[in-house]
Amino acid sequence: MENMPKLKVGVIGTGALGRHHARLYAQSPNAEMVGIFDVQQEAARKVGEEFNLRVFDRWQDLAAECDALSVAVPANYHALTTIPLLEMGKHVLVEKPIAAKLEEARAMCEAAEKHNCVFGVGHVERFNPAMDFLEKYAHNTRFIEAHRLAAYPPPRPGMPRRGTEVSVVLDLMIHDIDLVLRMVNAEIEKIDVVGIPVLSGSEDIVNARIKFVNGCCASLTASRVSQNPMRRFRVFQKDSYISMDYGKHFGMVLKRNKLGLARKDVELDEKNALAEELEDFIAAVQKSRATGELQQPRVSGRQGLNALEVAVAIENEARRYNKEYGFEFPTWSPDEMV
Repeated sequence: MENMPKLKVGVIGTGALGRHHARLYAQSPNAEMVGIFDVQQEAARKVGEEFNLRVFDRWQDLAAECDALSVAVPANYHALTTIPLLEMGKHVLVEKPIAAKLEEARAMCEAAEKHNCVFGVGHVERFNPAMDFLEKYAHNTRFIEAHRLAAYPPPRPGMPRRGTEVSVVLDLMIHDIDLVLRMVNAEIEKIDVVGIPVLSGSEDIVNARIKFVNGCCASLTASRVSQNPMRRFRVFQKDSYISMDYGKHFGMVLKRNKLGLARKDVELDEKNALAEELEDFIAAVQKSRATGELQQPRVSGRQGLNALEVAVAIENEARRYNKEYGFEFPTWSPDEMV
């Protein structure tokens, strides 16, 4: 931001996502990268060497030198990590989901508000160029269909496979839940869900059908046991059909006109969605500090909480369904097998 001092930033958690937070902060013209911390000290050391970053032995020492921090630890540690930072008056961007439990997420939002901190959640798809296009055509949406499919994550020494500390709803589907809530400005009337564990101890594949009071309906499918990755979001409106492929940055619009049907292919501008998310967070903190009025990033803590509330409702409905029909699933994990 012009005429604004660089923001002193740090990253807690240097795994798959935290590593990229650190790299992009170090490249940002608006940030001064202070350093990184991870309880897995060897992992932090490798990232520090890769990007020439200072590695801290204690998160408290890192936070003391920062204005703002990214938290990219496993979801079940989000609240434990984030709340102390907010209590120190530090601005925080936490990776999605905001937390693993609703009570933790609410406590995080309350801590941010109490200490007047900028608090954002890393729903990076909001910064995807496909979403830039879709938001322009959100009106008259009648039906949404989303597929988010991924392969089962590889093992990590001494840790659960990435993302499997929570269900696929909180790991993957929550991206599309957030996008649907953005596209449909209405209360939820009913949720129908089918979801089962396959390889982990929680749901690995889930389909949820969300009915809104305005008549709009969304069908969401998420899987982390698929061989062919897919990130597709389709919107059916009064007089048009829009299909967006997040992964390929390509879309198609089929629209009715006086002559029949017209098709338009949409080439979406390439951009780094995570870099834009970090710059949006930096800008919110800088503006808040400059004006004295709290400026929220594009995805605030409260919006992250709203997405989590729907995600938990989907999880609960999946488990109710399985219990009703007597479906029992093994509690073992393939990581435990010889």
